Formats: sequence, structure tokens, C-alpha cells
Amino acid sequence: MNKKFTKKQHIFVVVFITMVSTLFLGACTTTPPQNISNICDIFTEKRDWFETATDMREKWGVPIHVPMSIMYQESSFKAKARPPKDYFFFGLIPWGHVSSAYGYSQAKTPTWDDYKRETDNSWAERSDFSDAMDFMGWFISKTNKVNGVSKWNAELQYLNYHEGWGGYSRGSHNNKAWLKDVAKTVNARALRYATQLKTCEEELSKGWFWRLFS
Repeated sequence: MNKKFTKKQHIFVVVFITMVSTLFLGACTTTPPQNISNICDIFTEKRDWFETATDMREKWGVPIHVPMSIMYQESSFKAKARPPKDYFFFGLIPWGHVSSAYGYSQAKTPTWDDYKRETDNSWAERSDFSDAMDFMGWFISKTNKVNGVSKWNAELQYLNYHEGWGGYSRGSHNNKAWLKDVAKTVNARALRYATQLKTCEEELSKGWFWRLFS
């Protein structure tokens, strides 16, 4: 039976195709956001990242701008980021990487394994944004418990992230002026992200259907 689509049916088909395309493209692309200096632009471009970050906040009680500022510093939001390679024989022959850090969060293999074991998330991948964000929520929350650092203090959280809980408690960062400068940069970025997020979080929180007809 041949029937012309009604206006409502046409809208439904368009919306359905848009949803499927968005989900497909979101699953396939691992390219960093175009403007990583603005958290609103990041989440507007990658809506699923905002949902992931919100889930992390609800689960771990960690403010979104803190892990996002650390992730900016560690990987620039590159899914398969690695540290530089190490070289030997007068710097001519590459010999692996300087550490096992990998992915969005630049988590090292032993710490990542601890996370998977403690959270029962054995299938987690460091190149997956959702897993990386959950890892960072876990790490920041644990830093709060182990070393008493506020979940909102991006500067001290970053020092723990870089040096590890034991290294931070021993003060290993105190003789690294360059690292303390980087931590201050991370903190400044976190504050900017927090200010930016206040201007767009309400809009980002709206459902896709509401946004379609608003």
C-alpha cells in the first residue's frame, strides 16, 4: 500500500537517521576535539563525553573540570597518546617508550591494572574515553582518601597523579620546580574550565529531542 509520509512521520525518520549516524560516528572517531581550550566547545562537539563526565562526577564525587584539565595536560585528548621513545647507542636507536603510560589518561600499566581489579572493570581500555574518565575519577577519589587532597584541588591532585601516592607523600615533587609549574598550569586551566562549564552545562544537560525542537 503506497502512502505518502505525513509531516510527523518524516520528522521521525529524520530524527532516527540522525541518532543512528551520531552514535555510529561517535563510536568510530577518536580524533581530539577541535578546540580543547574551551570545555563547552569540547562537550558540544562530543556530547557523549559530557554524559560520561557527568556519570563520573555522580559515581566518584569528582568535579568534571579537574580530570578534564589533567587529561588536557597528559594527552591533549588523544586516544592513543604515548610518551616519547627512549633511545640508546648515542641516541640513534629507539628502544621502547620512556614509560608504560598510554591513552587519554596516560595511565601507567600497573596503576591501570590496579584500577581494573579494584573496580571489577576488567574490560577497560585506556584508549576509551569513558574508561579513561572513570579511571581518573577513581584515582582522584583515592588520592583524597590516601593523601587527604581535596577532589577540587587540581594542583595537588596533579602532583599525586604524576608522582603517585607514595611519591607525593614522600615529597618527591618538592625538588622538581618544573613539575610544580606544570601543576599550577593545570590548576589555572581547571579554574577556566569550571568557569566555562557554568555557562553551558544547563544547555548540555538538555536531551537531544528538546534540542532538536528548541
